[in-house]
Amino acid sequence: MSEADRYTLVQRLLHWLLALLVIPALGVGMTLGWLGFEGARDAFGVEVTNALYTGHKTMGVLILALMTLRLVLRLTLGAPPPVPTLTWFERLASQVVHALIYLVLLAQPIVGWLATAAGGYPVQFFAWTLPGLIAKDTDLSENLFQLHGVLGWALLALLALHIGAAIMHGYLKRDGVMRRMSLFR
Repeated sequence: MSEADRYTLVQRLLHWLLALLVIPALGVGMTLGWLGFEGARDAFGVEVTNALYTGHKTMGVLILALMTLRLVLRLTLGAPPPVPTLTWFERLASQVVHALIYLVLLAQPIVGWLATAAGGYPVQFFAWTLPGLIAKDTDLSENLFQLHGVLGWALLALLALHIGAAIMHGYLKRDGVMRRMSLFR
């Protein structure tokens, strides 16, 4: 496989950096969603709970920024040609799953940002408080947090498909698909 058959190094680095952010962001978000603030506070204490919320929001802002960069790079640099051994269904499934992952990874942090602001909570990025962008509206906040949760579950399902396909191509079919995004030769 030549370098022309792979994503650029910057695209590959962004992919893996986002994976390192998305997995813990999902885990923390789902934990906080299940427990709620009071449940998390009772389980972990106030300081840890606040740190989890701040960390989750920070990861969300980073994911939004990096996904925006990734989308720009994808639109300007494109993607390598499909592996010739892929079936038409594999190509279609890959395109649909990748497009949905991009969509959810852009929408999820935006919805979370708006839900947080509408709830009257600070939108945090590390130690900074970012603009809320919308006024406080408790009903809207509740609806947006529900959508944020649904997007989280959708992302989890999409990532399961994505990782499952990567494992299939890398270890069962051994057709070179995994090399396209690998950081190694």
